[in-house]
Amino acid sequence: MHPLLPSLAAAALYAGATVYQGLRLAKRETPNRPLLALLVLVALLCHGSSLFLQLNASAGLTLDFFSAASLIAYAVILLTLLACLRIPVENLLLVLLPVGCLTVLLAQFLPTGTLSPINEGPGILAHILLSILAYGLLTMAVFQALLLLLQDHQLKHKHPSGLIKNFPPLQTMESLLFGFLWAGWGLLSLSLLSGWLFVDNLFAQHLAHKTILSCFAWVVFAVLLWGRHQLGWRGHKAIRWTLAGFCLLMLAYFGSKLVREFILHI
Repeated sequence: MHPLLPSLAAAALYAGATVYQGLRLAKRETPNRPLLALLVLVALLCHGSSLFLQLNASAGLTLDFFSAASLIAYAVILLTLLACLRIPVENLLLVLLPVGCLTVLLAQFLPTGTLSPINEGPGILAHILLSILAYGLLTMAVFQALLLLLQDHQLKHKHPSGLIKNFPPLQTMESLLFGFLWAGWGLLSLSLLSGWLFVDNLFAQHLAHKTILSCFAWVVFAVLLWGRHQLGWRGHKAIRWTLAGFCLLMLAYFGSKLVREFILHI
């Protein structure tokens, strides 16, 4: 089976769910949660099918730049949908679903780089899985931080939009942010630990930048969580530290992949 059909179906469903949710929120109405969840779930099934067909090769796992972006978007949306069962984070989907739509199309239609297939043991695959889950949770934290920034700005200027009026209280939004940060930092710690255990040389030429930047990101998130616990950091300071750590993490992964696959061709 060719991945084109499930990729197009996933993109259409992501777009449809985004339009539905956006129109309901623009009218200051709450979207129908079961309907929205069903649309997203079917989109994820189609997205997962296209990823399976794109990544699964006889020579190993073909995790090129755009496929990796699509896989991380898939993980982020799936984690958000699961989180919706327990906490009110449906509004994150309004930002994440267009990202899913874009990445699934890019992975389908843009050319791949020069990355060789990954044919390694379970330890390396566990390291990759932990890394993707860590990026996913920390991406959720970043979008949560941006929504928190928007909510704080509009409440201070006393002109909340329809979207903001559907948000939980500011204190709840901030608690959710640090919940995502704690979970993401824990998974990032496990990812780095598994890298030390299973990767032969984390500071080899093609891994050095990724390793160093990931360690810096780990330190930034650790300082932020310490500052929250010991000094009560919140608001704009917490958002700035979150964005700084995320930028380092994205440079570590996507920056190095972009340079290697499309510039250096290694």
